[in-house]
Amino acid sequence: MKLKNSFFYTIREDVKEESMSGKLLVRSGMITKTASGIYTYLPMGLKVLHKLENIVREEMNKSGANELLMPSLLPEEVYVKSGRRAFFGGNMFSLQDRYNRAMVLGPTHEEFFVEVAKNKVRSYKDLPFNLYQIGKKYRDETRPRYGLIRVREFLMKDAYSFDCDLEGLDVSYQKMYQTYQNIFDRVGIDYRIVKADTGAMGGLLSEEFQAITPIGEDTLVLCEHCGYASNIEVCSCSKNVRETKEMPLPMELVFTPNAGTIEEISTFLGEDQEKFVKTLIYEVDGKCYAVLLRGDYEVNELKLSKLLGGEAVLAQTSQVEEYTKAQVGFAGPIGLSIPIILDEDVLVMKNFIVGANKTDYHYRNVNVSDFEVFKCADIKNIKEGDACPNCSFPVSFKKGIEIGNIFKLGTKYSESLNLQYLNEKNVLTPVEMGCYGIGIERILAAYIEQHHDENGILFEKEVAPYVVAIVVIDTKDEIQNQKALELYERLQRENIEVILDDREERPGVKFKDMDLIGIPIRITIGKKSKDDILEIKLRNQDTFLEVPFKNVLEELKKYI
Repeated sequence: MKLKNSFFYTIREDVKEESMSGKLLVRSGMITKTASGIYTYLPMGLKVLHKLENIVREEMNKSGANELLMPSLLPEEVYVKSGRRAFFGGNMFSLQDRYNRAMVLGPTHEEFFVEVAKNKVRSYKDLPFNLYQIGKKYRDETRPRYGLIRVREFLMKDAYSFDCDLEGLDVSYQKMYQTYQNIFDRVGIDYRIVKADTGAMGGLLSEEFQAITPIGEDTLVLCEHCGYASNIEVCSCSKNVRETKEMPLPMELVFTPNAGTIEEISTFLGEDQEKFVKTLIYEVDGKCYAVLLRGDYEVNELKLSKLLGGEAVLAQTSQVEEYTKAQVGFAGPIGLSIPIILDEDVLVMKNFIVGANKTDYHYRNVNVSDFEVFKCADIKNIKEGDACPNCSFPVSFKKGIEIGNIFKLGTKYSESLNLQYLNEKNVLTPVEMGCYGIGIERILAAYIEQHHDENGILFEKEVAPYVVAIVVIDTKDEIQNQKALELYERLQRENIEVILDDREERPGVKFKDMDLIGIPIRITIGKKSKDDILEIKLRNQDTFLEVPFKNVLEELKKYI
């Protein structure tokens, strides 16, 4: 690629993007925003995307999976039949065709892979197999953000395995587990594999491949001692409160004016936050519950939702005041008329402090025996430094970007959509399925979050748009132009991806641009070209090497 007459530009000034990857991709002329959460890939960025796509495709093909391509415009009725239309709600782009038939832009394709599989599956002899595609998905995100990390249109590789039984599903699942490791290792991403919620996909098991970055949307709970790794959403929280031999004391009403938060009441009473039990009112499917947990912990709304079988949301202020007969901040379990959900840590606490359901008042010396408990479970988020659920050593937190996930779906979709086979006993049996997704664009964003410096992107050759950049210092110098063109053509013959910066720009501008777009190797052709000397510089090093023109290919091959 010669830059002079190509569609190539960079932006010098900073741009309004929330993530470093978003800023660098826009400034380097790889993407441009079309609308909120929607981006256009420009030639340089598309080349990077294709390289990532090809790595994914090569490893999927090695695993024995077969590629196909699904449409993006889909009939809504299939999602209704599987029971997921209501789940997606407003996140699904919906429209009608000219015949008033309800259509959607596909947010995910489980249902349609099942429909395709029906064309083949008749008996156990037709199984197993694995199908995948690399195509667009559409989700009307409430708040697109962080550049390519949270968007409304995105490129995804989704695969689906079809097996006779759970043993076969285990084999398919482990094959994809290894394939994903191969993909992310080839790309060069620092990642962790963590336990995760099955979410909209449902099923038996889910694990996420999380790229470690400071801007990640997910909190990862990690144990350096035993290797335990989990998304905080599903991390079990080991009991971190030791039962004391403290004797129950008489309950005492205490005046606590203007102390409506845990911090305020802790300061007012001179007690540690661990001595308090806070009460939060949640609504689930139109019914309210009082949720109690130790004052220094936060409610895990996913755990609470699963416990109560519906989406748990904080109650409105008016609802809280109606049930507690007090201002927000003074709720407590004593005398409440709604069911009480207790975090299991509170069971072993003695003489704790709670709101009194009376404005400006709290109770001291409250015990679990003083109120009726509807349910007791682990409903809190683990804290950094808490005991690992696996080995009891302290856990640490890291932020992560989910770049891939794998699910054991079981028979969730095969049963709802009637995908069955005749087993060896001639009995109709639902197919066991697995689901395996990778966000291609998220890989790109995560890679740049991990690989950049103050000058721009740090691409390795596996994913760089071009491996070598030839920079001509003086485009009016015929010797420099001749040497540059000769080297450019020579590298092309050797199948080395190369760009020739033959623009009539200052050398400093060219150098900055090549650093910004992250080309791994820069060859500078300047005044010494008349002596058959050129300069090689690696993007990730400050020093450069002068090399005779005749030896340049030999030198490049050391790096390539």
